Amino acid sequence: MFEEKPAAQTHTRTAGVQRRGVQRRQALLDAAEALLAEHGYQAATLKAIGQRAGIPTASVYHYFSDRHQVEAELLRRQARELDVLIGAALDDPELRTLRDAVDAVIDPAFAYFRQHPSCVELWFPGRQEALDELVRAFDEAQAEKLSRALVERNLITADTPRLALQLAFEVGNRLFDAAFRRSPAGDDATIAEAKRLVTAYLETYAAPGPKRHA
Repeated sequence: MFEEKPAAQTHTRTAGVQRRGVQRRQALLDAAEALLAEHGYQAATLKAIGQRAGIPTASVYHYFSDRHQVEAELLRRQARELDVLIGAALDDPELRTLRDAVDAVIDPAFAYFRQHPSCVELWFPGRQEALDELVRAFDEAQAEKLSRALVERNLITADTPRLALQLAFEVGNRLFDAAFRRSPAGDDATIAEAKRLVTAYLETYAAPGPKRHA
C-alpha cells in the first residue's frame, strides 16, 4: 500500500512531462508555420523557430535535430488536414460528373494553400528530397481514393490504369506550383486551366453512359 503512492506520483510526473513535450512540439510547428508564411523559406531556421516559440535553441534540439525534421512534421500535419478536406469533398453525394470530381480535389486544396502560405513554401519540388517523397506519397494515396470514387460512380472505366490518376495529380501539382509562382495568392486563371486540362485527360477514360460535363 505504501509503494502505490510514489508510483502514482511518478506516473503523474511522467504524464506531465509528456504533455509538455507534446505542447512544445506543437508550439515549434506553429512557429515554423508562421515564419514560413510571413517571411518565406529562408527565414525559418531552427534558431528562429525556437525564438518564435519562446523555446531556447538548446531545448529545440531535444524535439527536432534540424529544421528539415520540423518541415517534414509540419508537412505531415498539413497533409492530414488536406486529406480530411478532400475526402469530405469526394464523399459529396452531389458529385455526379468528372468535372465535379476534379473540383472536389482542386477547390479545397487551392483554398487550403491560400489560407496556409507555409504549405506553398514546403509542398512544391526542390526544397528537400524528404518533402518531395511525402508529397508523392500523399498524391498516390489521393489518386487511389479518387480512382475508387470515380469507379463507384461509374465515371471512369474499372480498368483505368492507376497510373492515369497518379499522373493527373502530378500534373495538378505542377500547375498549382505555376499558379503560386504567378501570384502569391494563387493565380485563378491558372487553376481554371488546370481544371480543364485534368478533366479533359480523365475524360479519355470515361465510362460509357454518364454525363461527363457539368
